[in-house]
Amino acid sequence: MGVRLMVVDDHRLLAEALASALKLRGHRVLAAAAPSAGAADLVISRAPEVCLLGTASPAEPGAFDPVVRIKRERPQVAVVVLGPVPSPLGIAAAFAAGASGYVRHNERIEGVERAMMKARAGEAAVEPQLLQGAFTELLNPATQPDDEGARLLQLLTPREVEVLVRVAEGEDTRLIAAGMGIAPSTARTHVQRVLMKLGVGSRLEAAALAARTGLLDRATGGAASAPAPVSPPRPPVPGRGVPGQQGGG
Repeated sequence: MGVRLMVVDDHRLLAEALASALKLRGHRVLAAAAPSAGAADLVISRAPEVCLLGTASPAEPGAFDPVVRIKRERPQVAVVVLGPVPSPLGIAAAFAAGASGYVRHNERIEGVERAMMKARAGEAAVEPQLLQGAFTELLNPATQPDDEGARLLQLLTPREVEVLVRVAEGEDTRLIAAGMGIAPSTARTHVQRVLMKLGVGSRLEAAALAARTGLLDRATGGAASAPAPVSPPRPPVPGRGVPGQQGGG
C-alpha cells in the first residue's frame, strides 16, 4: 500500500526528482518543496503520513526546528531526515527533535522507500551502524572534539547565559528584568543578543536549541563554578573604615 507523503529538501530540483520517482513506485506525494519559513506550516496543514525532510547541514543549530514543530502540532506525522554522510551529532539531533529516521542522501530509492515504510509503521528507520555511532557520541560527549553546546556557550557572556536560562524557564521580559535587577529595556536587549548569537528567531527556538545541544545543562550545571556578575564595590562608609584593613581581635 502506497504512502501518503511530502518531500521537503534544500534543493527544489532534488525534491521534485525524488517526488517523481516515488510517485512512479505507487506512493501519493502531496507536495514537493524547498525548506523555508513556511515548510512546517505546509506539512502541518497537509498532514501526510510521512515527511521526507532534507538538510545539507544536520549539525547546524536550528536545522531540525521544523521537525520539533511538526511533531508538536502533528505528532502522527513520521519525519524521515535525508542528510549527507552524517556525523553522529547530526543523527542524534534529528532523533532528539522527534525524527523517525535518518537516510543518507546517496541512498538508493529502495532504501528511501524502506525507511518510509518503517517510519509509517512506528519503527526507527536508520542503519544500525549509524544509530550505534550516534549512541556512542551521546554516551561519550567528553571525547568529541566538536561539542556544539560548548561552542554555543562560549558565544555568550555570563549575563547572557543567565538570560538564556530564564528564557528557558518561561520568564517574560518583565520577570527577567525584575530577577536580574535591570531595566526591562536592558533585559529586552540581552534577549535579542542571545537570539542573534544562537542564530534563532524566537525565545521558543532558543530554549529548544539550548536543550537539544546540552547548552542548558552546561549553563545550569556550571553556574556554581562560573564567576557571577557582581556590582561595583560600594565606597566605604565614613567612620567605619574599610573591612580587611584593620586587625581583628
